[in-house]
Amino acid sequence: MSARTPSQPLPNKDDDFSLKTIIAPLMAIIVGMIMVILDSTVVNNAIPHLVDYFDTDLKTIQWTVTGYTLALSAVIPLAGWLTDKFGSKQIFLLTITLFTIGSLLCGIAQTPEQLIIYRVIQGVGGGMVSPIGMAMVFKLAPPERRGSIMGVLGIPMLMAPAFGPVLSGWLVDSVSWHWIFIINLPIGIVAFFLGVKYLPKSDRHQAPHLDVIGMFLAPIAFTMLAFGVSEGGTSWSSTATITGLTVGGIALLVFIFVELRQEQPLLELKVFKSSDFTRGIILTWIVQLALFGAMLIVPLYLQSVKHYTALETGWILMPQAICAGIGMPISGRLFDKIGARPLAFCGLAVVSAALFILSTVSVNTSLWLIIVSICMMGLGMGFSMMPLNTHVLNSAPRRLVSRVTPLTTAAQQVVVSFAVAGLTGYLTSQITSHTASAEQGANPLAAVVAGYGDTFFLSACIATAGVLLSLILRKPRLKDEDKVTAGDEAGADAAMMMGH
Repeated sequence: MSARTPSQPLPNKDDDFSLKTIIAPLMAIIVGMIMVILDSTVVNNAIPHLVDYFDTDLKTIQWTVTGYTLALSAVIPLAGWLTDKFGSKQIFLLTITLFTIGSLLCGIAQTPEQLIIYRVIQGVGGGMVSPIGMAMVFKLAPPERRGSIMGVLGIPMLMAPAFGPVLSGWLVDSVSWHWIFIINLPIGIVAFFLGVKYLPKSDRHQAPHLDVIGMFLAPIAFTMLAFGVSEGGTSWSSTATITGLTVGGIALLVFIFVELRQEQPLLELKVFKSSDFTRGIILTWIVQLALFGAMLIVPLYLQSVKHYTALETGWILMPQAICAGIGMPISGRLFDKIGARPLAFCGLAVVSAALFILSTVSVNTSLWLIIVSICMMGLGMGFSMMPLNTHVLNSAPRRLVSRVTPLTTAAQQVVVSFAVAGLTGYLTSQITSHTASAEQGANPLAAVVAGYGDTFFLSACIATAGVLLSLILRKPRLKDEDKVTAGDEAGADAAMMMGH
């Protein structure tokens, strides 16, 4: 037998499997995914500075985050069709290239409108990096080692959340905010060349019929719903809110109807027939609603209320990612033994406690209390997110994994956009309300802090709902698809790596 080269599909046989056999392609995927994750973390920390630089308001600048995540959700569903037609390796490299170009455009933006548009372009470029990357990694490991491998995947990926805010703070304070986007250029180049050299080759296959109707309905539904949620934070009875929610809701219902009738849908909604999958993904959405909205609000609080610089904020936020990095590999190993339910319950309980602590913030709240809360959020995220994601993938039929990863990743981006838009609007509304009701001569900063406390309390309530729902999770049964022989396993993996 000839020696295997990095361009050949990797075996999945238990006897031959070791981490060394997949480390090279794993690193190629990780670097590309780190670039996308890094971009999200650096922008969150720079939001207060962007508000001041462009002399605009928070509701406008938050669309640099919301528009980006909605663009991700719009193109993610195309991942399955494009990988069928052109191959997963080719599309992975193309998306990295487009994301890098979009980053460069963001770095030269002159107005908030330009930045929002370029962020949408950036999102279109990077939307498929995560689903294709996770699907490839998922196929590289045998079923009984998936939790461990996904945990290993999570460790390097957490380098971006850990050092992203610090890097962003240093660039914003010492250089220029433009460089938080331009920094993606060298990372993108490295990711591209690693992918060219080490990712397994994937041949082109006859792609299924493209769901054009779904491709147009999904962005309309998600964008209008996010707009309606954003406006609803200020007033649920306003014309903009009602219009956004109505148009988005109708488009979403039509989209669901169309997808369920399609033989080759844009999003494989039929997988919701699995009760295990449905329970897992709903719980994942709740975690994302509670965590990702709060992760945007914390830097705003630190810079707007506590008056820390962007760099100081970055250092304060670093323990969150470090604690998540500690919890993620532990939860990956435990998942293989005990399943997702106890891990999700414990992780979400810690997140809920952290958010309830943050809901008590005042003008004089100790920095150490904030850091402890941030560490608890990171640890809870590390114990809950990866087990839930792996549980969702394990709950789906193996033959649909290449279709399910676009569904779960697109849904995540939509939920994140709702969390950012909704909590930002709610924060603005609560600050306005507390300011208006404050007694004459009262400290105006106290009204602002009260708005932040209300927003953290809302996030805590969402997380608590997740704690209760985690009790209904159950360990999915090992499917017949996962009980194939060693030879069939390798062949199935090779075919699925090509997106077919």
